[in-house]
Amino acid sequence: MPFFSVIIPLYNKEHFIENTIKSLLNQTFTDFEILIINDGSTDSSEACILKQTDSRIRYFSKENGGASTARNFGIDRALGQFISFLDADDFWYPNVLDTFYTAIHDNPEAKVFGARIEIELADKKIYPAVYSFDTTPKYQLLDYFKNSLKESALTTISSTFHKSVFEKIGNFDTNIRSGQDTDLWIRIGLEYPILFCNTLVARYCYDPKSLSKNSNFYANKLNFSKFKEFEKENPTLKKFLDYNRLSFGIRLKLSHREKEAKILFKDINLNNIPHSRWVLLYLPASILKLLLNVKFILNKLGIVKTVFK
Repeated sequence: MPFFSVIIPLYNKEHFIENTIKSLLNQTFTDFEILIINDGSTDSSEACILKQTDSRIRYFSKENGGASTARNFGIDRALGQFISFLDADDFWYPNVLDTFYTAIHDNPEAKVFGARIEIELADKKIYPAVYSFDTTPKYQLLDYFKNSLKESALTTISSTFHKSVFEKIGNFDTNIRSGQDTDLWIRIGLEYPILFCNTLVARYCYDPKSLSKNSNFYANKLNFSKFKEFEKENPTLKKFLDYNRLSFGIRLKLSHREKEAKILFKDINLNNIPHSRWVLLYLPASILKLLLNVKFILNKLGIVKTVFK
């Protein structure tokens, strides 16, 4: 059995998938399998996969159901002890699995591992992710909620999970189209600390204008209400959720869903939000879009990208 199972959900990424696979096959740690789940692609993605000859690649094709259904499909078929994810248009450095393998053996009690990423914006410039904690130690155990107020301590391209984690907390929620990753991280954070590795392992291809896209997804957004009982007893979870309520509410306003945004904003404890961001609760969508353009300019100048979070 392989030590790692790496799951790639694939939908219409014919121009990216070969480089993504190459970054996987270049790993210095080689005991892994790759599960590529073609989620109903209508381009030439399948032809790109069928050209691959590495025996570690397992290819599956299914009807389109979204990235969460593809990841869950892979989780259910994974043979490895640890499960990692890689999106079809993102990039791993050769040290990813080596970093996690070493961390697992240095910290055998840990079940959930994260590591540093960098971000490639639309201008093709690359910036380091900005975290809300000190990344100096080689390893550190983190409370997910306390330490994810800027960049998340977990992402789908820079984490690995013991298979038992999914057996305990479940897979991705397929009813969510926007925020499904965050929903999973919350459920993990309620049960496990995060063993964070201060090693750069992956590059995330970030679209700085994505807040204004895919407005239809917000009808199936993260359900904050299912965590209300937990946040009453967990102040770090409450603060984390309030940051995300603000972020999601702004996305809703940009998608002309003002009523839904107001409902989210009502549940925010303003003491959890920096004063400088209170104004975002009240600005009209036209001004928010202007600020989004400013945010893009700041990104190009290498200034922190967390205007809306």
